[in-house]
Amino acid sequence: MAKDVVVLVIQLTEHIRVYNTKIKKIMKKSIALAALLAVLGTSVFAATAPVKGGDNNTDEISFVQLKKDNGFGVKIDKETAGKAIVIVYDDASNVIFKDVLSKGESGVKSYLISSLETGDYTVEVVSKGQTVKKQMHVYEDGDAKSYFFYQN
Repeated sequence: MAKDVVVLVIQLTEHIRVYNTKIKKIMKKSIALAALLAVLGTSVFAATAPVKGGDNNTDEISFVQLKKDNGFGVKIDKETAGKAIVIVYDDASNVIFKDVLSKGESGVKSYLISSLETGDYTVEVVSKGQTVKKQMHVYEDGDAKSYFFYQN
């Protein structure tokens, strides 16, 4: 009987070792995936609009992540005074939201995504004849909503 107990303990120890090895591999893959998503998310928000036609008077448009709220910001560095327009479209190209930004100085305007339904959206920013469009996906993340911008 003691021999049977020793055999069972050895088998149990082997199963635990195999299980721990599998868990370590899964954790390594999870950490690598999280790091990849963090890098991709950061690069999406840092993307700026291309300069068209070599005009030095174009505004620089970029998307930034809000630090405290669940949403994004549109940052416009204006070369000259003029209004800018931010439009959010749903999958069917219906206008969900339209915001006219002031003719004043450069700055960041924040937009929260909590009232948007789960799905795909297009965010369009028009400033000084320049248009920047980004595809955004909103999804349920536990009790809250989250989002990401697709890479172009």
